[in-house]
Amino acid sequence: MHNAKHTIMKKALILILIFFSSKALSQNNSLSEYQKATILLQTNNIDSAYFKFKSLERNLPKNDTLYSYSLFYYTVTATELEKENRLKEKFDKSLAFGLEAFEAIEKGLQYFDSEFKKRKYFMMKNIVISNFGLENFSEAKKWKEKLYTAKINNELPEGIDQYFNFDYFTFEKKNIWGYEWFHELPKDRFGSSFSKVVYYVYSTDENGNDKDQLYRFQVLMFHASNSSFDYVLTKRLETAKNEVSGTLYAYTYKEDIDFGQLQLDIKEILKGNINPEKRKAFVAKK
Repeated sequence: MHNAKHTIMKKALILILIFFSSKALSQNNSLSEYQKATILLQTNNIDSAYFKFKSLERNLPKNDTLYSYSLFYYTVTATELEKENRLKEKFDKSLAFGLEAFEAIEKGLQYFDSEFKKRKYFMMKNIVISNFGLENFSEAKKWKEKLYTAKINNELPEGIDQYFNFDYFTFEKKNIWGYEWFHELPKDRFGSSFSKVVYYVYSTDENGNDKDQLYRFQVLMFHASNSSFDYVLTKRLETAKNEVSGTLYAYTYKEDIDFGQLQLDIKEILKGNINPEKRKAFVAKK
């Protein structure tokens, strides 16, 4: 009987030792992987660091001291890859990374301060841009509505609290940036001038970065309140030479702007179709 009890206790002790040894080994492995990931990040191997931090965030227990650090750097690397792909107009990839980063940011809200929360709104507008790049205008509208709600609730951080970048593409070595203002049409259309949307057109340097602002397209409020349209597109020159400027009456918009049509219009004008006999109509993808 004594031997049987001794055997049972011995087995139990072995199991306990195995459990704690495995746990310690697991913690050591996690720490080792975290250290490898931080080295990759420091040496600008963003892609490899992203996969390691992602794996750590997925597999570490939430109460592990490494979890919040892994979550933070997973967010950072996913955000960087979102930006990298967006600026290369690889919008399918930037959208995937953007949605992933947004999910990680949501998880991080309980761990980090209010500065971290700002990432949420900037990522929202990045997701809008990717959807515009993919011509997913209905999906983009859903994310824009989230920004408008945050504006109403006074939650938007500085830099995105008055207007936001919603579109980006390149054309003939030019960078085209679309910005939308949160302001709505004023009741008094004669008391002020008002642009709802502005597309800025920049020349680029050898690395594809913005150089000089050449001109801009403004979706400008039309002052007549009894008109069949609410906005008209206007081209304003900055540094560009030998360019046509002025009001483009072939391109008008209702208060609820058709952004698919607007993007198509901008692309057509960039091709030189300033005053077409027949305006090309946008057809949504099915």
